Amino acid sequence: MHFISLALLSVFVAVASAQKTLTGAFDCTAAGAYTLCQNQWGAFAGVGSQNSTLLSSSGNDVSWATNWTWANGPNNVKSYANVIHNTAKGVQLGNIQSALTNWVWTYLSESEGIRADVSYDIWTGVPQSGDPATSASSFEIMIWLSGLGGIQPVGSQILSNLQIAGHSWNLWKGPNANWQVLSFVSANGEVRDFDVDLNEFFKYLIAEQGVASTQFLQAIQTGTEPFVGSASLLIENFSVDVTS
Repeated sequence: MHFISLALLSVFVAVASAQKTLTGAFDCTAAGAYTLCQNQWGAFAGVGSQNSTLLSSSGNDVSWATNWTWANGPNNVKSYANVIHNTAKGVQLGNIQSALTNWVWTYLSESEGIRADVSYDIWTGVPQSGDPATSASSFEIMIWLSGLGGIQPVGSQILSNLQIAGHSWNLWKGPNANWQVLSFVSANGEVRDFDVDLNEFFKYLIAEQGVASTQFLQAIQTGTEPFVGSASLLIENFSVDVTS
């Protein structure tokens, strides 16, 4: 196991103990400008458990944590514990002026051989509104700040060392159901303090990857997709603010 300092761990335990923890496979709770959900959509592919805790929320800032242990089905995602912004949506990509975001996170503990990502999951479509991963979805835009254990996104890698928003990315592309997945994977290891304008990604996709500027932003989610192993993930702070 890899561990963070006992001081930070003790602070996390003290705060978490005073908060409601989600334990059901599809439990959700209000989290200020966000909704926090467990979303154990792939749990059938393995065995294990997961819980998620809202630590604090204020305006567009939210802090939360998730603890998980999953085994079997090493190539299958078990869940996507995440927060989704309740109102940062419904605007066409070409009309976005900025989408400032900050994400500070860390593993309080992680097992040897962990297979998991920590990622944005951003959805766009032709209609102004639509739930993620539905018939309303045209594009799923993922930004992997971490990908451990040799896991890979949907599709195949089409570009390497792409420079966007001050970071280097490998770009993967491929279909999933009725939508196209575009995944930016950090080319230089984990990014645990991410402070950028997501509009730089949107502008690139419009200019270079055939994503129409008329596509509507339908959802911005951030969280983790575990495959196997165990971990305690702390999101010290996450925020996103879309202006048009």
